[in-house]
Amino acid sequence: MPGVRLLTQGFTAAYSLLAERLYELAQNHPKRIAAAVAAVLMTGGGGAFAVANLGPDPADLPTRTVTQSVASLAEDKPLSALVDMPSFSLYRSDTTRGSDSAESLLQRMGVADPAAAAFLRSNDLVRQNLLGRAGRSVTAETTDDHRLTLLTARWAPDESGYFKRLVVKNTGNGSFTAAIESAPLTVGSRLAGGVIRNSLFAATDASNIPDSVAVQLADVFSSNIDFHRSLRKDDRFSVVYETLEADGEPLRAGRLLSAEFNNKGKTFDAIWFQEAGSSKGSYYTLAGESMQRAFLTSPVEFTRISSAFSMRMHPILKTWRAHNGTDLAAPTGTTVRTVSDGVVSFAGVQNGYGNVIYIKHAANQETVYAHLSRIDVKQGQSVEQGQKIGAVGSTGWATGPHLHYELRVNGEQRDPMANALASNASRPISKAARPAFQQLAENMRVQLSSAAMLSTTQAE
Repeated sequence: MPGVRLLTQGFTAAYSLLAERLYELAQNHPKRIAAAVAAVLMTGGGGAFAVANLGPDPADLPTRTVTQSVASLAEDKPLSALVDMPSFSLYRSDTTRGSDSAESLLQRMGVADPAAAAFLRSNDLVRQNLLGRAGRSVTAETTDDHRLTLLTARWAPDESGYFKRLVVKNTGNGSFTAAIESAPLTVGSRLAGGVIRNSLFAATDASNIPDSVAVQLADVFSSNIDFHRSLRKDDRFSVVYETLEADGEPLRAGRLLSAEFNNKGKTFDAIWFQEAGSSKGSYYTLAGESMQRAFLTSPVEFTRISSAFSMRMHPILKTWRAHNGTDLAAPTGTTVRTVSDGVVSFAGVQNGYGNVIYIKHAANQETVYAHLSRIDVKQGQSVEQGQKIGAVGSTGWATGPHLHYELRVNGEQRDPMANALASNASRPISKAARPAFQQLAENMRVQLSSAAMLSTTQAE
């Protein structure tokens, strides 16, 4: 039909022309098009609303009521029986204090049980192993009315790998029993990070890192960082360390497994590695370089240095004289360790030195440890680096507790700190152990990265 075909062609031409005009309008006036589309949508919504309003009113619809009887859940019980709560147990954990009595400990644990307090006061095992013993992990289980059901205390008395467990049980009718048990410690690991604001120990306290880990951290990096004078605000550190746990609860920290320390913009890292079949391990950088030196930088754990290697007024003689050594201030009883392998050449009392130990080392080197409160080695005894040899004191010509420490080379006194930093006792990783070290190092990199995120979060 020619007429229909002509009409169709006309519509097609008009549609094409309209499409071209709309495209030009969209290119030149995008905001107007968006407004127009929004208006259409709003109009459409309004239309939908208008249509919805044309439906029947729900009030005009027919209704029907259905009645059905239901059995009572309470049956023949009173309504009050439905709200009675079942009995339950309460748990609380804490750490014992040196001043704890039976009453104060139970009160802090949320226990209100005179019979339990009386038993704790009278039982020999409890008195010897719990009351007055500070730092022991204790857990209490009570009934919902705070009567004691079970009391458990845990502690590790030595380095044997086992812990002790004191268990106090309620056997019913107000009677209790107590027993001591032993079980192996389990080894876990923890990640932590910190930011220096004032001091190393302030930063580790803020991150809940045990003091023993902080001491190891300072020891490991003592050859790279002077922790007494070189720390700066915003220095950062990350650590991975062992935890020794009893029944899933940490009792104490173990070895520092790896660490990273950023000091004044320079980053140092360390990892503990012990070759299979070897009785000794050592710290290495993550690149595999030994961090061990022939001499430790300090014979006592990280502490305040009261007097450096310099001239000073002698506290007893009141005259200026060379102080050819280092005085390390520390409380009486603080452990003193030998800084290098050697043999004890003298251990006894000497005039101004009081209790003193001399140790001969290789290359005609000798170290001196004076003013000790206790001597734990004998003349002629072989000692290894880091071994405990005595304790800090104030014997001889000392005005307060400290360790006087000297280094002599061929009989001449030298600066022990400078000597330690210059010494080197590399313990390279064997070729056979390299693959195991590389695998461990990669694992520790990941863990230290996670620990660094903790320090970043803390800083923010």
